[in-house]
Amino acid sequence: MLHYPAMTAADLDAVAEAEQRIHPFPWTRGNFVDSLAAGHGAWLALEDGRMIGYAVMLQVMDEVHLLNISVQPELQRSGRGSALLIQLFDLARRRAATRMLLEVRPGNVSGQALYKRHGFVEIGRRHDYYPAHEGREDAIVMARDL
Repeated sequence: MLHYPAMTAADLDAVAEAEQRIHPFPWTRGNFVDSLAAGHGAWLALEDGRMIGYAVMLQVMDEVHLLNISVQPELQRSGRGSALLIQLFDLARRRAATRMLLEVRPGNVSGQALYKRHGFVEIGRRHDYYPAHEGREDAIVMARDL
């Protein structure tokens, strides 16, 4: 069974190690430290005591911006990302948010499919947003009403 405790400083080494395994251009441990220090919402996804994923959200007024949602590579495409995303919708609603935004790489087809399945639609692009192996790449901006 999954549960979603708040991320703490004690979790950062494990989160940073997972981030390195999951993403070709990972957040640094310092990025997570900064997010916690700034008061962003950050949660782990635990299954049978094992961290299987995590997420970080920034709230501004009635909107939340999903900054990072990640699931361990060997557990992707197993429904755990969907479960974590649904949990984030609930957490955002409890914080009186009415809309969620996120960015996704154009090449992250599985991520885009996950977001579309959960009601996100493309609302724009951010030019040269992400680092890439050959310079920079755009981001697709997606939004969903909560």
